Amino acid sequence: MTASSRVSDVPVVAPVLPRALGLRDLVLFNIVAVLSLRWFATAAAAGPSSLSLWILAGLFFFLPQGYAVSDLAARYPDEGGIYAWTKRLFGEGHGFLCGWCYWVNNILYYPNLLMATAVVGTYAIGHGESGLADRWSYVLPATLGALWLAVGLNIVGLRTGRWLQNLGAVGSYLPGVILVALGIRAALAGPPATPMPIRALVPDLSALPELNLWASIAFAFAGLELCAVMGGEVRDPRRTVRRSIIIAAPLIALLYILGTGSVLWLVPTGDVNIVSGFLQAVAVGSRGLGPLAVWLAPLAAALYVVGNIGGVGAWLTGPARVAFVIGLDRYFPPAFGRVHPRWKTPYVAILTQAVLATVFLLLSVLGKGTTVERAYLVILDTMLLVYFIPYIYLFVVFVTVRRREPAPRDGAWYAGRAAGMAIGLAGLALTLIAMVVATVPPRDSPEPWLFRLKVIGGAALFVLLGGVLYWRAGRAQRRVKLAS
Repeated sequence: MTASSRVSDVPVVAPVLPRALGLRDLVLFNIVAVLSLRWFATAAAAGPSSLSLWILAGLFFFLPQGYAVSDLAARYPDEGGIYAWTKRLFGEGHGFLCGWCYWVNNILYYPNLLMATAVVGTYAIGHGESGLADRWSYVLPATLGALWLAVGLNIVGLRTGRWLQNLGAVGSYLPGVILVALGIRAALAGPPATPMPIRALVPDLSALPELNLWASIAFAFAGLELCAVMGGEVRDPRRTVRRSIIIAAPLIALLYILGTGSVLWLVPTGDVNIVSGFLQAVAVGSRGLGPLAVWLAPLAAALYVVGNIGGVGAWLTGPARVAFVIGLDRYFPPAFGRVHPRWKTPYVAILTQAVLATVFLLLSVLGKGTTVERAYLVILDTMLLVYFIPYIYLFVVFVTVRRREPAPRDGAWYAGRAAGMAIGLAGLALTLIAMVVATVPPRDSPEPWLFRLKVIGGAALFVLLGGVLYWRAGRAQRRVKLAS
């Protein structure tokens, strides 16, 4: 059996990082990494069938993802998580491709999330309809300030940075709870704004829009693997990662379903605003509450801003650990593998991500209405397929490991080889469906072939760029070995 086709027993060699994260921190980290209130409006705008799609996505993607991450993190609690697991099983080339796709995709995630945060932030200060969100003089300082606040706290260390993620989890979850409470109040008081007969709840997966929405909703559940990326900084990671997922996953799934149902009950589906739909529903639901109605929507908006900044912190620190481990393996510049002498954090990896995110942020904001903006949007389209590649590796690694080494039997039905493989294959199948759907152009696309060329060709270019970096790093390593 070759080294690339068997599970290696050699752990990733890395500097010792402080084990600062406990169970509470990891539960909150999972919530802030996965939960995003914008999905309430996206799902509700598609109609009542989205409630069934949430359940299907939970069964066929969220549950397999959580189970795969829990199992692999218990077996191999390595810093680097999904990168380290892929490298163990399939060798350094596949490990690098997985880690590269995971890292480069997330650099483009920050500008999108931060700009959405800036838009909703105008509602927190009472200027939601003033046009302030369209002014770069507001958007640019707000987004850059939020980004570099998250950077500073995470460089200082997870003992400090974790509080940003913890507050972000509360900021993400509490507005959802408020919305659900208002939805329950409205349900007890009268009929729904959106009619929801049984037939409207049944999704038509033969229709492309429904299939597309299902794939999108499934990846609203993405992110549980992020906590395992920091396995080297978690206290007792073999137990803590699994327990954190068991606690956080039901809380996330329940809020997604009930939050979408609340928006549907409070606002007619045709009137749901895709950007600020959850605030729209909070404003409608708070009518009749007297003085509460005045501040409830701004409070929800302010909490949303805190939640998104915490989310940036989570998605900044997690992928930075992947880049850190790749740097230790010398496939990124060795500086990526440095830790801060005082705070013991991979500060070079964090700063590099922040600088690149700042560049893309400047291009997207200052380039509005120009060819720069169009180029940026093309890049976003191409990242759709790149985003899915690490999840293919996650499920293929899990299925392969479970085929060879079933989990120790504890009496549970899911502990056997067959059950584990079935769960992993379900997640893999939905991931592949989402990739296929991502290549289908929108119905109003004037040139479908050009859309496919941009998405597929662009993703291939990003993968090729990663391949070139890997080849160059490998050649440099061979030269060093020959010289010595």
